[in-house]
Amino acid sequence: MVKRYSIAEARHNLAAIVHALEEQPVIELTRRGEPVAILLSLDSYQRLLPGCGGFWAAYTAFRATFEASQLDTEADVFGNVRDQTPGREVAL
Repeated sequence: MVKRYSIAEARHNLAAIVHALEEQPVIELTRRGEPVAILLSLDSYQRLLPGCGGFWAAYTAFRATFEASQLDTEADVFGNVRDQTPGREVAL
């Protein structure tokens, strides 16, 4: 559950809120009971940045971390995923 603080509460308790962001990734700020802003932990923010590598970097890091023999999968788990037929003919 996301913690909520009014803007007035946040103004008076900023240090405690920043400390709370170390334990939870998101805190919501409200005005008159309606959400108006989100505070993110640094870790959550950095994952949103475009330079974080994306899927391929995560996949490569995963493969570097785990050996295929450590995973509980069949050896040919992706063997039948791709259609091996040559496709359709195209007139030029």
